[in-house]
Formats: sequence, C-alpha cells, structure tokens
Amino acid sequence: MPRPAHIAMIGTPLVGHVLPSLEIIRELVARGHRVTYATAASVAELIAPTGAELVGITSILPVAERDWPQDPIASASLFLDEAIAVLPQLRAAYDGDPADLYLYDAGAHAGRALAEAQGRGCVQLSSAHVAWEGAQEEIGAALARLPGGLAHRARFAAWLMRCGATTTNVEEFTGRPRRVLALIPRAMQPHADRVDSEAVTFVGPCFGAGQEQDGWMRPAEVRKVLLVSLADSGGLGAREVHHRCVAAFADLPGWHVVLQTGGGGEVVERVPRNFEVRPWGTPSTILEQADVWVTHTAVGSCGAGLYAGVPMIAVPDGPDQGLHADRLVDLGVARRVDAADLTAAALRCALLELIGDPQVAARSAWLWSEVRAEGGTRRAANVIEGQLVEDRVGC
Repeated sequence: MPRPAHIAMIGTPLVGHVLPSLEIIRELVARGHRVTYATAASVAELIAPTGAELVGITSILPVAERDWPQDPIASASLFLDEAIAVLPQLRAAYDGDPADLYLYDAGAHAGRALAEAQGRGCVQLSSAHVAWEGAQEEIGAALARLPGGLAHRARFAAWLMRCGATTTNVEEFTGRPRRVLALIPRAMQPHADRVDSEAVTFVGPCFGAGQEQDGWMRPAEVRKVLLVSLADSGGLGAREVHHRCVAAFADLPGWHVVLQTGGGGEVVERVPRNFEVRPWGTPSTILEQADVWVTHTAVGSCGAGLYAGVPMIAVPDGPDQGLHADRLVDLGVARRVDAADLTAAALRCALLELIGDPQVAARSAWLWSEVRAEGGTRRAANVIEGQLVEDRVGC
C-alpha cells in the first residue's frame, strides 16, 4: 500500500454523477489518504459521510431549474461553460495545496485541465459509456456537422490553449483520457472489444459498507419477490404507471410485490394484499432478494441489476435508456416494454416470459459472476493507488 497522499476529486454537482463513485471516495479515506472533493453545495450532504473534505465551488449548471437543453451542441456548450467558470476556482483552491493525484468526473473538464496545468496525474471516473476505437469518427464527426458544432469545437480549443492544459486537441482531451475507471459493467459497454484496455479499467458498480441497508427481509411465506421501481414513464405520470402495475401483478399467486414510490401523492388508492409500498430509494437490500426487477434502464440501474443477478423488465424513458434496455435484452436477461405499450397485459406477459425461460436464469447467474469479478470499489481504489505509485516513480 502506498504512503498516504492527497487525492482530489473534481466532481460534477449532479446526483447521478456523484452517487456512483462515493464508495470509492469512502474507501480511499478509510485507507488513510487525505481526500478533498471539489463540488457545489447542492450535493455537499452526499459527500460528507465519506469523510472527504469539501472544497466548495460555485456551479453554473441549471441543477435547481432543471432547464437542460435537448440539443447536443447546446448541452456540450453548457459543460464547457461550467469548466470555464470552475477552473479559476479550482486554481485558487489547489495551486497552493496541489493534490498528488486528481480524480475527475467525466463531465468535469476542469479536473483534467487543472491536473495538466499543475503537471499532476489524473484519473477519470466514468459512470457512463467510455469511448472506443473509432468512436470519434462514428459520433464526434456527426456532432461536428450539427449547427454550431464547429463553433463549439473552436471555442473549446481556444480555452484549452489559454487554460494551461497540455492536451490541446479537443477530441483527444474529451475522448481519450489518459486513465479511466469505468464504473459500469463491461457487459454494458458498446463495442467493448474496441476499448483501449491500457487506459480503461472496468470495475463495475462500486458498492460498500456505506451503501444503504435498511434491514428489509423477504417474507417467509412467498415464493417470488418482484421489485417495481418506476416513476413517470412516457408522460403517463407515476400514479397511472403504478395503477397499471397493480393491474398486472395484484393476483399473481405466490408473488410479493414491492412497489417503490416517491411519496408525492402517487401511491395507489387501494394497495393489494400481495403489495408492499415503500419510499423511493437505493433498492440494494431488496434487489439482492428479488427475483425480477421492473425498472427504468438508467445505466446505474442496469449495473445494479446485473450486480444482483436479477432479471429485469426494462421500461426505458428516453433514448439513452432505450439503448440500455436493448443491451439488456441482447444479453438475455430482460424483456423490454416501451411506455407506449405499458399496459397491464404487456407487463404481466414480460414477467411470465422471464420466469418461464431457463436461459434467463442461466444468463443472469453468469453475468452476476462476471460483474462481481470486475472488482468494484476495492479494485477501483487499488487502481488509484497504483497510479499514485506510478506517478511517484516517474517523478
């Protein structure tokens, strides 16, 4: 184990970007490292339990307003604006107290820029898909052809030239990090065989002692447990979605259904005898005891389902989730039901198909072992400490 070091995490102040790596931060602190975490006050309460020191920054991302642009160039420009606004704040905090190693969220461009300006090592933490060989030609070139694409690239390049970064090629800076920890299962990665294995390490979902455990126990008298974690889907509204789930699963013999809700008045009026309504939250305890999970297929949910070895009824809500749902179907562990087809009959049919196909159970068990073998939190911390040693030897 390397001697204790100062490790800085440069985050993106969005809950979905913060949660996947929290256990890594907690583990690094437990190993004796001094960890500082630079992010906005809106997510500070998530950081505090890890033991990391908060370095407050002022973000310009529309987190409170949730006014996110749909246009991909406008979205990319927003994150560039964030980097331009945040980097001077990071320089003020870290130029006099530089970290030995910088970790940075995939959306926090300022993190890599800071590390390069200070001549320090850096590792990107990615909770989504990473780039593969040829991705720039397949995706980046298409983005450049969109209205405003070339202007955005020119503005990004100009910022790199003046901010002190040593990587001034935009495509290389954004698409080819020097070192990446992918916090998703390799099975969920498009074109995984074309990902640079020297730069990218797939560690899968990172759980640990700090993960929420609520003591939930599977009722002794039931044969099967179905977990339903759906909110609004395709504009139907959570209440209507839950009513359709009740109609689909209320009379299934031997099944106990755990319905997660957000507590916003969307609870069904009459809860069937085989239903248990619980507040929305991290479903790890229930998920590990479930037989099937009905879920929106955010990439984090996909990873959690594979980690638990639970077949899924995938109800995607948006283009990205649709891609994830298709991947789960291709892996042989899910059935897809789109919002437009979200009827009680479709849900019930998907459930019966899943439990009636012996290959689903076999594939789920195999993927469970594959994802667990990727190493999760402990391996991620080991890779980070290995990078510390490598950087020190190279000095």
